[in-house]
Amino acid sequence: MVKEYRTVQEIAGPLLLVGGVSGVKYEELVEVELPGGEVRRGRVLEVDEDTALVQLFEGATGVSVDSAKVRFLGRGLELGLSPDILGRVFDGLGRPKDGGPAIIPEIKRDVAGSPLNPTARDYPNEFIQTGISSIDGLNTLVRGQKLPIFSGFGLPHAALAAQIARQAVVLGTESSFAVVFAAMGITFEEAEYFIADFRRTGAIDRAVLYVNLASDPAIERIATPRMALTAAEYLAYELEMHVLVILTDLTNYCEALREISAARKEVPGRRGYPGYLYTDLSTIYERAGRIKGKGGSITQIPVVSMPEDDKTHPIPDLTGYITEGQIILDRALHRKGIYPPINVLPSLSRLRDKGIGEGRTREDHANLANQLFAAYAHGKEAQELAVILGEAALSPEDKAFFKFAEVKQGGDENRTIEETLTLGWELLEILPLSELKRVKPAQIEQYLKRTGADAKEALAKKEEAERK
Repeated sequence: MVKEYRTVQEIAGPLLLVGGVSGVKYEELVEVELPGGEVRRGRVLEVDEDTALVQLFEGATGVSVDSAKVRFLGRGLELGLSPDILGRVFDGLGRPKDGGPAIIPEIKRDVAGSPLNPTARDYPNEFIQTGISSIDGLNTLVRGQKLPIFSGFGLPHAALAAQIARQAVVLGTESSFAVVFAAMGITFEEAEYFIADFRRTGAIDRAVLYVNLASDPAIERIATPRMALTAAEYLAYELEMHVLVILTDLTNYCEALREISAARKEVPGRRGYPGYLYTDLSTIYERAGRIKGKGGSITQIPVVSMPEDDKTHPIPDLTGYITEGQIILDRALHRKGIYPPINVLPSLSRLRDKGIGEGRTREDHANLANQLFAAYAHGKEAQELAVILGEAALSPEDKAFFKFAEVKQGGDENRTIEETLTLGWELLEILPLSELKRVKPAQIEQYLKRTGADAKEALAKKEEAERK
């Protein structure tokens, strides 16, 4: 039942205080009608006896305490869904932004979502190929995982997110694949870049885009990721599609949350963010996963811009607690012209070993990844030692590792997992066989291209040492 009131008591930023209400519920959808007939939407943030605090999505500019009509609609914010959402671009509140017709919904869902029963969750264990070697080979993305990208302002996380969106596929399955892309607080130029890139590559046909611009109201930014995840849940659990959700940029979302918290005069937490930031972020991240008996899945790649490249900032810090790893972009690598500038040493995918190996990627994948990690770490140590002692003071083995760490990764190309693993073995050609301690002799013999009497002799010595 719709209830209408003319009892607005106070306006503060995007917030209205409405008195004399009854039967109003938390998160209930609200319409505010202005004297000229314009209608703005909002939601109930708080109810205290007969007073309701309402948050407006379009802002309160032009709203008068004396003339505004407030209607409580008795339901939460909903999103109309049908298969026709694929290939479309919407704003942060789910309204068409591409000039196309409105969606005729087959079903409507509350964007707040429903908590998943933990016992109904299925364990993520299937490999997703992104076509990017430093992710596929070393920090593998697994279907149903939450793997954020930690970036910095000015780093190419937008290009990386767009590349993953157009290249990602689930290997070895017959289920269709979709991408739900939510952009929060981005500039008009960034929005045009994403939309143009999706259309140019044809990725738009399997994608749904929700775009909230920096000029749009901050409160709309709060709803955007929930709109996207509601669409993802429909595609995954109703249409049984594998869905990759890319959320960029969660830092803008958290800034909007801080702005609203300040308007509500709440006691601030770390660096002014609300004390419930962890809980709020978990309501977004925990909507990823697989459900037993369902063919579809939701995999998340949130993008987090770290202010001043600080990993201890509350947003990346709390994100790291909730998610299963992180991909970290490095400013020093970016300055060298390396793309993507992924620093593999602090990066981590906690579910990597669950999604690789025989039957998923290749039987040598885990050992090769461990060897590449170890060799790169050794090479970085050799480089630090060379700064102190000079390169001439390094041993022949340290010089080989020094050279290994200088090899540039990346390139804006779509590599299969076979190509990635082959490139990994080609990198190991730089190192002496005696230093390949994390790969099996049989794998060396099968995949390493090095030949000749010296290689066979070194391999025999390695096998003898392992037997001892």
